[in-house]
Amino acid sequence: MSVQIARHFFTAAEYERMGKAGIFSEGKRVELIEGEIVEMSPIGKRHAACVARLTQFLSQMLQGRAVVWVQNPILLNDYSEPQPDVTVLKPRADFYGQALPTPEDVLLIIEVSDSTLEYDRQIKVPMYARAGVPEVWIVNLADERIETYADLAGGDYQTSASAGRGEEVGARVVESLLLSVAEVLG
Repeated sequence: MSVQIARHFFTAAEYERMGKAGIFSEGKRVELIEGEIVEMSPIGKRHAACVARLTQFLSQMLQGRAVVWVQNPILLNDYSEPQPDVTVLKPRADFYGQALPTPEDVLLIIEVSDSTLEYDRQIKVPMYARAGVPEVWIVNLADERIETYADLAGGDYQTSASAGRGEEVGARVVESLLLSVAEVLG
């Protein structure tokens, strides 16, 4: 005899209400992934430094052509509100102060991964593709590479590539965005 366990999947609206009600512990980092509230890994020194470098490089390179959105939520759909490490968004006068960005606003998502590499590859990248995010990069700290996923078609990325130290990565969607892998890794 098998036992069926009923699971409740939370909507983004329910998740927002829980946050406002103080249900999540202060300082606890969580995100909504496909209806489930997932505790995020603590941010280590290498991870934090890499996000800081990306933020600086992107802000300098894009100067007003895009919003650099750092570790803030995006509303992918009714059941997912992830907090990517860095999101490059279409410019908007209110800097998304009136409503969270949606996939239509996203140009590029960058996840910095050390302990979460397989989760990012197997869960987050496909989730971003299904939502219609045009391009995703994973900064793979362990292997010192940047993985790129692009050319969205049918809810999947058709192109993936990987670049290491001594190489550069360029965004397909964001014009003239070219970063040195070595500079991103530090």
